[in-house]
Amino acid sequence: MLNYILAVLLPPLAVAMTGKTGQTLINIVLTIIGWFPGAIHAAYMVHKSRKEATV
Repeated sequence: MLNYILAVLLPPLAVAMTGKTGQTLINIVLTIIGWFPGAIHAAYMVHKSRKEATV
């Protein structure tokens, strides 16, 4: 749950915590373009990493 809050407040950090370097770079670019695209991408990546961890 804390990761989702972090995804909204600091999107690149939330994606970096998933351990995916390439996605972190993409998220940095998205966040520079605008906060909203970066936050959506970060929330998706956090959700995806949590889903992969449970499978």
